Amino acid sequence: MDPTVTAQAASDNMPFIQRAFEEGGGVMYVILFIALITVFLVIERFLTLKNLGIDKKDFTDNIFGMILRGDLRQAISFCDARQVPLTNVVKAGLVQVMNKRPDEEVQVAMDAAALKEGPRLEGWTSFLAVTGNVAVLAGLLGTIMGMIKSFRAVAAADPAEKAMELSKGISHALNCTAFGLVVAIVSIVAYGYFQLRIQRAENDVTETSMSLLNLVASNRDKLKE
Repeated sequence: MDPTVTAQAASDNMPFIQRAFEEGGGVMYVILFIALITVFLVIERFLTLKNLGIDKKDFTDNIFGMILRGDLRQAISFCDARQVPLTNVVKAGLVQVMNKRPDEEVQVAMDAAALKEGPRLEGWTSFLAVTGNVAVLAGLLGTIMGMIKSFRAVAAADPAEKAMELSKGISHALNCTAFGLVVAIVSIVAYGYFQLRIQRAENDVTETSMSLLNLVASNRDKLKE
């Protein structure tokens, strides 16, 4: 039996992923490394944002009720019970209120706390955009290498083997392109999703801090230490 036919039959019997890596060459493993980084970042960001989240309505209902009753110490202790960006920003403002600082200083304290909490929310999210772009470029590199390999093989091959060598090079190129695009799509979609969640969390912080300042300004006479 023709060895070429035997090799082709063996390749056809391989699982799809194994065959793709076999045909795609070394660049496929580079893209796989990028894919593993992407998966790690997605899991890390999902768990981190979940842990940093809090039910805003439940929190504000409780904390504003305590403020209206004038119990600042209880409100601060309530914030300490769950240290996430929203509660930390509110606590920063409440500490200034308890110290009888003017409204301007209360706002400055909350703004400073919000800036400090921003990096906790952002984390490594921006790297998902990087892995998406690098995956596309790695796939393009594999495509170019596959085409170079294909044309070199065709130039040196016997006429009977030219079609097979050309198909090997094209297969190398397309496997790298497809894998790179899949990783890039996952990275970019995850990046957009996490950016949306981060923006919502930041909006909650801004909205709650403004509501807190207005509540404190209109109820200063009820507040006690």
